[in-house]
Amino acid sequence: MNKELWKKSVAFHGHECPGLAIGVRACQAAIEKLGITFSEDEEIVCVTENDACGVDAVQVILGCTFGKGNLLYKDTGKMAFNFFNRTNGESLRMILKPFNKEMNRRQKQAYILHSAVDEIFNFSKPTLVLPAKARLFVSAICEKCGEGVAEHKMRLQNGQKVCLDCFEDYSRGW
Repeated sequence: MNKELWKKSVAFHGHECPGLAIGVRACQAAIEKLGITFSEDEEIVCVTENDACGVDAVQVILGCTFGKGNLLYKDTGKMAFNFFNRTNGESLRMILKPFNKEMNRRQKQAYILHSAVDEIFNFSKPTLVLPAKARLFVSAICEKCGEGVAEHKMRLQNGQKVCLDCFEDYSRGW
């Protein structure tokens, strides 16, 4: 376990916890198995399947962020991370293995930080396709609330261009 990466992640996240440890070890596994480093732009992409503490480590260690468009969230509720290297096309999915015994938080964190990554995660190829690079969109003004919104998020309703907050969805139950 890289102590410097752990310290850096804790400083960003705000505290130590097993969830952050999962993210740190996922990043370390991605670095080792894919030969990647910090992503200055969108060279590395992470599609996380959870919105838990470990995602903070992905931002700090690998430079994948929502703002750059190389951190994407697919809500499956699984403690899984999909990493893509745009430079050479390699990719890797890892999902946390179930714990075999009862542990308190401190024990779980220590186990995650000090066990071999192959003991912590199952590895496979992602079933997801590498997402396209982030795009910039023109902003438009909602004709109801007057707020600016990316044009691809606008809807047309009763002849007006409206944002998703102002759009009144119509559904008949299925």
